[in-house]
Amino acid sequence: MNIIGNGTIITQNPEFPILEDGAIMVREGVIQEVGNTHELKQRYPRASYIDAQKKIIMPGLINSHMHFYSSFALGMDLKTTPPRHFKEILEKLWWRLDRALQEEDIYYSALVAVIEGIKNGTTTYLDHHAGPGAIPGSLDQIARACTEAGVRASLSYEVSDRDGEEVARQGIEENIRFFDRCQKQPDPLLSSSFGLHASFTLSDNTLEKVREATAGRNIGFHIHTAEGQADREAALKEHGVPVVKRLDRWGIWNDLSLAIHGVHIDAEEMEILKERETAVIHNPESNMGNAVGRAPALEMIEKGLLVGLGTDGYTTDMLESIKVANLLHKHGQGDPGAAWGEVPHMAFTGNNEIVERQFNQKIGVIAPGHKADIIILDYRPRTPLLPENYAMHILMGMSGRMVETVMVEGRVLMEKRELINLNEEKIFRQARARAQRVWEEI
Repeated sequence: MNIIGNGTIITQNPEFPILEDGAIMVREGVIQEVGNTHELKQRYPRASYIDAQKKIIMPGLINSHMHFYSSFALGMDLKTTPPRHFKEILEKLWWRLDRALQEEDIYYSALVAVIEGIKNGTTTYLDHHAGPGAIPGSLDQIARACTEAGVRASLSYEVSDRDGEEVARQGIEENIRFFDRCQKQPDPLLSSSFGLHASFTLSDNTLEKVREATAGRNIGFHIHTAEGQADREAALKEHGVPVVKRLDRWGIWNDLSLAIHGVHIDAEEMEILKERETAVIHNPESNMGNAVGRAPALEMIEKGLLVGLGTDGYTTDMLESIKVANLLHKHGQGDPGAAWGEVPHMAFTGNNEIVERQFNQKIGVIAPGHKADIIILDYRPRTPLLPENYAMHILMGMSGRMVETVMVEGRVLMEKRELINLNEEKIFRQARARAQRVWEEI
């Protein structure tokens, strides 16, 4: 039994969003009570106590689209001319990197990303892996890293035809194998989706095999959806319909599926996703970095779609991504009043619902019955922090490196910026050696 107290709690609970001098009583990984610090300490005198020292307590952050394997891209020499458009970014960077990955590379690239994420307050990830040179068991390597670190993760392998039929077959088998593992060996911190790369790298033949493999399984799909204009153009040229409509023919959309990006989808496609109850994941920094355009995320929310926020591997700092999303839509619409409400909605309502679907657990709110995924930030507000303005404090005042303490399911992973069970220096040293090997192979 733990009590985390003596802090200002941002609960993300609409009924009482802010609680000053607040405390949380946790038992067996679940929040049991939320209330006044003095009162909870008196009621549970034998509970271990974590003193927030008047700092901010809030739910752990969620990254609803991540690529752990992208860790080794930082600083990599492409050894060629710079990419000029989205398809060249894939061909010159990502598809060369993922082909070079071996088993230990997969493990260490995931582990360093998770460590950085913990230090930025992220406790839950929905990851999308690629590595055609080492597919069998690859999701086990990522699960190993996530389990050792103590975070919550839903994993998938992105099936694609870009490396041939045999590699596509292996990808299908890896998704099914890991899904069945999660069903037979339940772990509250692990879940799975069926990963697909994107419509333009998936043939009808492969999608038919995916349909056959997933028949009878209650599984969602995790797929890049009209991220670049090339994806939409290929679907229209080769199949006569845009991306969402094409994938709908193959039964890809359901309430567990994740349509990633959605930059180049139209109103009719939005209606399909809404009807299928499929979530869309917005990745603002990645979209800007790849120069693919600005997703109509605000329009999707207005239409009633479930929209979450991810990083696409661009960063491990969700608070940074929240800031950028807010700025992107203001700049893109030429409206300084845009996105004040929608971006927090993606990060703290959309992501919560998406993860609840993935894990069948209540996550992302500090309230009784929810999982005890909790962070403490050394944020000292210079203006009053109120129920009506706390989202502005998150957007404009907080950053990932303010995170001091991280707890997942009641287990402390980091305290006072020190990881509890991981040797960060050793892990990063080994990761750098693995990254060097990958770079030399490319």
